[in-house]
Amino acid sequence: QVQLVESGGGLGQPGGSLRLSCAADGSIFTVFTMGWYRQAPGKQRELVATVTSSGDTNYADSVKGRFTISRDNAKNTINLQMIGLGPTDTAVYYCNADILDSRFRRKEYWGQGTQVTVSS
Repeated sequence: QVQLVESGGGLGQPGGSLRLSCAADGSIFTVFTMGWYRQAPGKQRELVATVTSSGDTNYADSVKGRFTISRDNAKNTINLQMIGLGPTDTAVYYCNADILDSRFRRKEYWGQGTQVTVSS
C-alpha cells in the first residue's frame, strides 16, 4: 500500500508565509516526480510546483518567486515553502507523486488535500 501524507497549511496572513509537507509512505520502489496542485472554490485543479527525482523544478507563473519546492529523496518527502501569500492562494492543496511500488506497478497518487486560507 502506498499513500501520500500531507501536513501543514491552515490560516495565513496576507503577505505572510506557510509551509506544506508531504511524505510518500508504503511499499515503494522508486518515486519519480512529486509536486503540489491546488484547487480553489469553483475552479479547476491547477499545478503549483513539481520537482523531479533529480531536483529539476517547475512552477506555475503565479507562484514563481514566492513559492519554493524542495525534496528529500532519502525520505520520499517534499516541502512547499510559501511566502508573500495573497487571497488568490486560498485553495485546497494536493500532494501528487508518480510512484513505482515494490511490485513494480507505476501509478499516480494523490494526497487527501490540505486547506490553505489567506485572510486577515
